[in-house]
Amino acid sequence: MALVCGEKRLTWGEFNQRINRVANGLIKSGIQKGDKVSALLTTSVEMAEIIFGTIKAGGVIVPLSSMVPGEGLTMMINDSDSKVLFVGSKLDGLINPYRDRLQNIPKENFFSVGFEGAGWNSYQSWLGDASDQEPMIRLTYEDDFNIIYSSGTTGVPKGIVHTHFARAHFALGLAADFRIDSSSISILTTPMYANGTWMTFLPTILTGGTVVIMPQFDPKAFLELVQKEKCTHTFMVPTQFIVIMSLPDLKQYDLSSMKIMISAAAPLRQETKEQILRTFQCGLLELYGVTEGIGTTLKPEEMEGKIASVGTPIMGGDIRIIDDKGKELPRGEIGEIAGYGATLMRGYYKQPEKTAETIWRDERGRTYLKTGDVGRLDEDGFLYILDRKKDMIISGGINIFASDIEEVFARHPEVMDVAVIGIPHEIWGETPVALVIRKKGSSGTEEELKEWANPKLAKYQRVSRVKFVDTFPRNALGKVLKRQLRESYGEKGK
Repeated sequence: MALVCGEKRLTWGEFNQRINRVANGLIKSGIQKGDKVSALLTTSVEMAEIIFGTIKAGGVIVPLSSMVPGEGLTMMINDSDSKVLFVGSKLDGLINPYRDRLQNIPKENFFSVGFEGAGWNSYQSWLGDASDQEPMIRLTYEDDFNIIYSSGTTGVPKGIVHTHFARAHFALGLAADFRIDSSSISILTTPMYANGTWMTFLPTILTGGTVVIMPQFDPKAFLELVQKEKCTHTFMVPTQFIVIMSLPDLKQYDLSSMKIMISAAAPLRQETKEQILRTFQCGLLELYGVTEGIGTTLKPEEMEGKIASVGTPIMGGDIRIIDDKGKELPRGEIGEIAGYGATLMRGYYKQPEKTAETIWRDERGRTYLKTGDVGRLDEDGFLYILDRKKDMIISGGINIFASDIEEVFARHPEVMDVAVIGIPHEIWGETPVALVIRKKGSSGTEEELKEWANPKLAKYQRVSRVKFVDTFPRNALGKVLKRQLRESYGEKGK
C-alpha cells in the first residue's frame, strides 16, 4: 500500500499509474521541462499524485497555502511563472475574483479537483484521457523540484527553490534520522502544501513505505487512525501534541505501533517534552529547521541528557554561530545560527539580492545560510534555540529572549499556551508583555499570574503586563505569528 486516505487506498502500482497519467496529461497540455505548476488543494490523494506527476513530467511543483488570501495567492502564482493551476473543492472562491490577473495560465490549464464550475476543466476527466505509461522525461540532480513560498512570519513570502539533489538528500537524511524504511506507515496530520509535512511524506515515499493522509487534523480521528492503520511515524507541531494529551480518554487507544513521533515547526518547550515522554511509549524526536534547507535533530536516545537542546545537524550538515559582523563565535556564546548542508535551497526565486543577504561563507568558502534565529552550541555541538532575531526584546540595552520567559509561564498549571512580545516603552525602549491562553476552568487573574511569574524571572526579564487572549495567529504549521501579535498588542497599544 502506498497511500491511504479515508476509503481510498492505492497500491504502489496504482499510485504510479496515476502519477504517470498526471505527467502525461501535463505534457499534452504543453508543460515542458522546468515549467511551473501551482496546486491549491487540501491534503489528499490528488495532491500527492499532482506533486509527483508534475515532477515526473519534468515540471516544478508550486504548492500553495489555502490560508493565504486570494490576492496573496495571485502574487505567488504570477511570481512563480506557473502555467497550470490545480484547485481543490471549496477553494475556487479564493481564486475566482483574481483569475483575470493570472498572467501565464491559459484558460484550458485551470483544473478543478473534486468540483465542477464555469471556467474550470475537470481533473478527473482530464486524468482519464491521459496515458498511464512512463513519460520517459530525463531528470538530473540540478533540475528544480519545487518552489515553496515561505510562511510570511517575518514579512513578504519568498519563493524557495529546491533542486532534485536537495530534495533527495532531504528525504534520505531524514529517513535515516527518523528510522523510516519500507515497513514504515507514516500518518500526515498537517497540510501537504507545508514543507514540514514533507519531512515524513518524502522519506516514506523514498523508502517505499505507506502514507496515511488526514485531510484535516482532529485529535480523536488521529488516535483512531493510528490504532486502525498501525501507524509507526508522525510529525506534529507542539499544539497538536498538547491537544491530544488533553483528551480524557487518550489511554483507551492502542498506540503501541507508533515508533517515532516528531515535533518541529515551533519550539517544543521542555515542560511539554517531558509530558510527551511520560504520555507516549515511543521515541520522541525534535527537529529544528528552516524551509530554506538546514536542520538539526534531537534523537530519542539523546533526550535525557540534552532535553533543552534541538540536537545536532542532519546528515551531511554543519551549524555555526556568528555575530552581527559575520565573525564565528566560540561554543557557548550566543549569536545567529548559520547552517550548511546538501539540502540547501538553490535560492529565492528571481530574488538574487535576497538570496545574497542570507549567505555566510566559512573558512573554506562553503556557502552557509543565515537563519535569522538566535542560539548557541554547547561543548558537544548540540544546538540550543533562544529566539528569532526579529523577535528578540531589547530593554534598557539588554537582549531578552522571549523563550526564556515563556518557559516560566508554561509551568503554571492554568496556562495552556503563552507568547511573549516586546512593546514600546518610553524609558527602556521595550518591555516584555505575556499574552496567555488559559486552560478551561481557570479562575486566576492577569495580575495574579504576573505576580506568580515575575519572582521566578531575572529583574530585566520581568513582564510589565499579562493579558489573557483566546487564540494566537498561526501559520499552517502552528508557528505563532509574533509580528501580528506586536501589531495588535504592541504598536497599537491594545
